[in-house]
Amino acid sequence: MSEFNTGENLRWTQEAQKKLKNIPFFVRTQARQRIEELARAADSEEVTVEMVEQARLEFGQ
Repeated sequence: MSEFNTGENLRWTQEAQKKLKNIPFFVRTQARQRIEELARAADSEEVTVEMVEQARLEFGQ
């Protein structure tokens, strides 16, 4: 299973993947889960860079 595929049909844009890779590895899994929750809440099948930024703002980073 890829780091960017949770098996729930969420695709990640290349830009969103790049942003995720900039998150420290020790919190990346938790951040990915939260970002994917935001995508599902928005009824989106794709994770965008905007969603990554939204999660970053919510985490206060």
